[in-house]
Amino acid sequence: MTPEVLSLSNAPALWTAAMLVKIVVAFSVLMGIVAYATWVERKVIGRMQTRLGPTMTGPMGLLQPIADGLKLFFKEDIIPSEASKFAFVLAPMMILAPALISMAVIPFSGDFLFTFDGITYAVPMQITDLNIGILFILAMAGLGVYGIVLAGLASNSKYSLIGGIRASAQMISYELAAGLSIIAIFMLSETLSLSGIVAAQQQVLWGIAALPSWMHNWYIFSQPLAFGLFVVGSMAEINRTPFDLPEAETELVSGFCTEYSSMKYALFFMAEYANMVTISAIATTLFLGGWDGPFPGWINFLLKVFAFMFFFIWIRATFPRLRYDQLMQLGWKIMLPLALGNIVVTAIAVLLWH
Repeated sequence: MTPEVLSLSNAPALWTAAMLVKIVVAFSVLMGIVAYATWVERKVIGRMQTRLGPTMTGPMGLLQPIADGLKLFFKEDIIPSEASKFAFVLAPMMILAPALISMAVIPFSGDFLFTFDGITYAVPMQITDLNIGILFILAMAGLGVYGIVLAGLASNSKYSLIGGIRASAQMISYELAAGLSIIAIFMLSETLSLSGIVAAQQQVLWGIAALPSWMHNWYIFSQPLAFGLFVVGSMAEINRTPFDLPEAETELVSGFCTEYSSMKYALFFMAEYANMVTISAIATTLFLGGWDGPFPGWINFLLKVFAFMFFFIWIRATFPRLRYDQLMQLGWKIMLPLALGNIVVTAIAVLLWH
């Protein structure tokens, strides 16, 4: 006889302890990935450009992220005399916080079962499962641009201001296309919960016989256009190359973060890599079956996230920065119509065959 498995919500004390453990583990892993994503990017791009990357600080340069963090922590923190000081200090935190908070609703494995006092409990490997999880992520993504705009305004520098204005225009155009692209996922899965979307991809509905059983309903196969639009739009929204116009050094010195130094400067780049991890995790969840796969759940999830991050690094080493008019044309004249067209086609397909 199969023992009954209870939800952890039936034991408030255990639920609280499990929640704290999940928060600490998720935050620690995310910060570790953010720190060493800088090392990986420098090594990978170095190899692609026939360079070595970091080599001197520790074996294979593995201590370079720690050295960089210590250097930035102890550097002089300069605030321009004409800057709006409160807003100037607040802006870096406003960029980093939404990227970290977004990870709270992403499932990174199936339920973990454990027995306590003779009772078996199921612990969701997700900090919280909101029934509108993807809308929560889109809301957090929209908040991040406020920090960039605030940094540009508060610095009282024309270069920073132009960078902030570029970021706001870029976010509006590409968030619209990326958001519309995933409506097709909602139509197929009939849920906004990220764990529900992962579960929907484990059902063989649109299956391709040549694929392993656990890949049959990954939405990348039924929604390749939505996948491409989401990945490109997300890269533009987080200002990754070739869409890094808000900080284009050839035009704006360093854009919205020109006047920043020390740890405030570091927070901007921590936010960039945290956003890269978050976007990789969202794309994994929406299009690649989340934690589903041949290995234990969290290993599948991390492998897919790392594959996406490698792809973003590869793009940075390959493509030059777009001109601003090209950036806007791609967002409004190409991606937006394609996203709307994909919604119409998906609606017809669901009506006829789903």
